Amino acid sequence: MTELIHLTAAELAAGLVAGDVSSEEATRAHLDRIAAVDGELNAFLATDAEASLGAARAIDERRAAGEALGALAGVPLAIKDVLVTTDMPSTSGSRILEGYRSPYDATAVAKARAAGLVSIGKTNMDEFAMGSSTENSAYGPVRNQWAVGRVPGGSGGGSAVAVGAFEAPLALGSDTGGSIRQPAALTGTVGAKPTYGGVSRYGAIALASSLDQIGPCARTVLDTALLHDVIAGHDRHDSTSLDFAWPSMAEAARGGADPASLRGLRVGVVKQLMIEGVQPGVRSRFEEALALLAAQGAEIVEIDAPHFEYAVAAYYLILPAEASSNLAKYDSVRFGLRVVPEGVGTVESVMSETRAAGFGAEVKRRIILGTYALSAGYYDAYYGSAQKVRTLIQRDFAAAFARVDVIASPTAPTTAWPLGSHGGDPMQDYLNDATTIPANLAGIPGLSLPIGTASEDGLPVGLQLMAPAFEDARLYRAGAAVESLITARDGRAFWQQSPVFEGGAR
Repeated sequence: MTELIHLTAAELAAGLVAGDVSSEEATRAHLDRIAAVDGELNAFLATDAEASLGAARAIDERRAAGEALGALAGVPLAIKDVLVTTDMPSTSGSRILEGYRSPYDATAVAKARAAGLVSIGKTNMDEFAMGSSTENSAYGPVRNQWAVGRVPGGSGGGSAVAVGAFEAPLALGSDTGGSIRQPAALTGTVGAKPTYGGVSRYGAIALASSLDQIGPCARTVLDTALLHDVIAGHDRHDSTSLDFAWPSMAEAARGGADPASLRGLRVGVVKQLMIEGVQPGVRSRFEEALALLAAQGAEIVEIDAPHFEYAVAAYYLILPAEASSNLAKYDSVRFGLRVVPEGVGTVESVMSETRAAGFGAEVKRRIILGTYALSAGYYDAYYGSAQKVRTLIQRDFAAAFARVDVIASPTAPTTAWPLGSHGGDPMQDYLNDATTIPANLAGIPGLSLPIGTASEDGLPVGLQLMAPAFEDARLYRAGAAVESLITARDGRAFWQQSPVFEGGAR
């Protein structure tokens, strides 16, 4: 019998309905897996086995009583620590929130619980989601399950590694400039950034409010779509939440499983996203994927988006400016860490000491940059100009989608790099977001799925698909078709090729 941890979420859900397995058994199997391998990977910041098993038993009892349950009821779920929860600490990877417990659940978490998913832990992340490698966590770096000496990408490396290492079949993440999609690419998993406003941000510890989006992570496109269906929808607690009747993403994924569905699909390739520095193995895998699409009848169209080359610069003015405002609440007075200097401290000195001790280097760097960009005399020159560039990028997308149905690019320009190899140079990390940032600036959906490994290092390569706002289902349909082509080419699913499929992390 296939090990429980190796079942997809869809397979596990079917087994739960059929009575072949209980939620308690599935939850225990994944908790045992976490205990066995997470000391090496550091994907989780908190678990509570007793609470998780209790929740699983409650689902089993409800199912035994004949109660109608959600499609994923009883399936274990990992939660990025950017989402607040009542049952475990919510730290956003920062010392300044060490041990903090929220009085309420984030909406995405509450929806998952209502659907019967079983929370098994909070995943590690770059502090306040600031980073592209998950090396900036106050609680230590996450290690890539494909090669433990490599980064998993960031800021959501914990969620990506959790699903990739079979510690959880599903995970929730957040994506501000690629923090779901880029880790998915580097770990060989699947991750989706929904249309901005498609999933409530209520209860997500804010980084940049106009960019942040909560989304699903899994090992397959269908599993990702199933979790997307659970968390999507309007939320009156979130003023940016869209009141829209979303179609079923799972139905779209199932409909796209036949590669014939690609016939006639117009796929745009933005030349500005094929940036200098794309690793040769990444480029060749991307071109192979395009050839597979073309062989199925898709039309490949080159797109010129002239303002995309300014996306990274605009993003790294908008994000720090919004972050400096959002992080002002961590002042030592209302909640979180408090450091009191020797002697009698003033409010200002306590705040200064607390923020100095509680924030890491990258958070401090972005707060300083953002405060400068918003300061008198510089607002129009920096933040205002960046917002104008954002509008131009949105117009480039609109022009592109007048010609094509989806846009394709490498999710990340390189495969996973060695831990510590960037030597504290933030610019190297910033440029690794170059292909994912435009979707956040425009508020459109994006999906990353694995398409093979690079010839140079044998590490995963991700394909990014983007669609117009509200067309998330289109991505799942196309993504499922690409996934089926990759599976047919390789003779097995990509996640089954992972070095941890048969044993521990390498």
